[in-house]
Amino acid sequence: MLNLLTGTTRDCKGVRRRDFLQIGTLAGLGLSLPTLLSARRAGASPSPTSPGVNCILIWTQGGTSHHDTFDPKPEAPVNVRGPYQLIDTAVPGVHFTEVVPRLAKELRRFSLLRSWNPRNGSHGTADQYVMSGHQFNPAVTHPCYGSVVSRELGFKTAMPPFVQLGGSIDRRFGGGTPGYLGQEHAAFEQLADPNAESFAVRDITMPRGVDTVRLDRRRRMLGAVDDLQRKLDAQPAAYDALDEHYKTALAMITAPETKLAFEIDEEDPRVRDRYGRGRFGQSCLLARRMIQSGVRFVTVTDGGWDTHQNNFDSLKQRLVPPVDQALPELLADLEAHGLLSTTLVLWLTDFGRTPKINSASGRDHWSTAGFILAAGAGVPGGTVVGRTDGEGGHPTADEYLTEDLAATVYTKIGIPLDSIHYTPDGRPMRLNEGRVIKEWM
Repeated sequence: MLNLLTGTTRDCKGVRRRDFLQIGTLAGLGLSLPTLLSARRAGASPSPTSPGVNCILIWTQGGTSHHDTFDPKPEAPVNVRGPYQLIDTAVPGVHFTEVVPRLAKELRRFSLLRSWNPRNGSHGTADQYVMSGHQFNPAVTHPCYGSVVSRELGFKTAMPPFVQLGGSIDRRFGGGTPGYLGQEHAAFEQLADPNAESFAVRDITMPRGVDTVRLDRRRRMLGAVDDLQRKLDAQPAAYDALDEHYKTALAMITAPETKLAFEIDEEDPRVRDRYGRGRFGQSCLLARRMIQSGVRFVTVTDGGWDTHQNNFDSLKQRLVPPVDQALPELLADLEAHGLLSTTLVLWLTDFGRTPKINSASGRDHWSTAGFILAAGAGVPGGTVVGRTDGEGGHPTADEYLTEDLAATVYTKIGIPLDSIHYTPDGRPMRLNEGRVIKEWM
């Protein structure tokens, strides 16, 4: 996580001159952003001439059951198949369960991988492994996809290249973090609920009553104080560099693409309704706006999927409906805006759930089978890759690992798999050792 309000701003003489302006004034205008921007500008590679492929990653934290959504087993015993009925999909011969009716109708927009082997059944390590393509290593924390994109491709507009919506990621083992790449490539986290009437983005949205006129006045005040201090300072070059970062922060606050990204209340109410008037639905809509504004990688998080108890009511009544509404709408909306061909959309989760239902009407962690959903960026819609055995416990055809998912993500985005990064102590690290999912290429 990158907290934009962190960082030491005091010295042995007490409050510094910039604190004077920030206390009660500039802090509310997002002028802590230079902490982010100065580090990122120093660490990011130049943006390529081609806009490339962007990515929206939907992360359902806890482990979404593959049995009860996309890989039902109608011929299995009742303590495996569960209570849900099968329904047809848009592809003849392919069936889902009744809890994903819209996704079933929209299967031609996406592809389903039924033969993912997570090779892990633990929370925390799952967040790290699935989001990076590297198994947990206590000696080194590998960066997540968004951080690698930030490092390799950098800024495309005034918007950060990597944004995370929501905080449902387990970070105990470095999940969703930049790892050895450093905090300059961490996600810009937006934790506020975009469905709330008072939705505002910390460090970006101007406080109530502050307009561009007042912002300009405060900017002039900052300049006046700096001019006085410069004459006494022994490092004018450092001041020039710092000023560039403050200018960049101000540019981000006032940039048109920032408004396009965050002012969700400007969206047609009918579009907002189609996504669903909840946190998850509006986060998916916000993700589309982020891609439009120049963000390269957006992670949308949703928690509460660890269904050891009351699995079936939880999925049907609370967890699945927002996703079943918003995800197909996101794909349709991206296509309508001409963005689906250049935006890879993924639904990922920790791992699968046990074939056998436990005594609490739940399913426990399962480390050898699960699902991945992918769309856009050339992924062929209407396809189902691989299969599992009669109880959904193990892949029996076209097995793919998490390393292979990572290879596919980086190949789609255009980052070479043999890219070498370096840890702070100079150790070289190859980006990926997997093989691409050929059916998605």
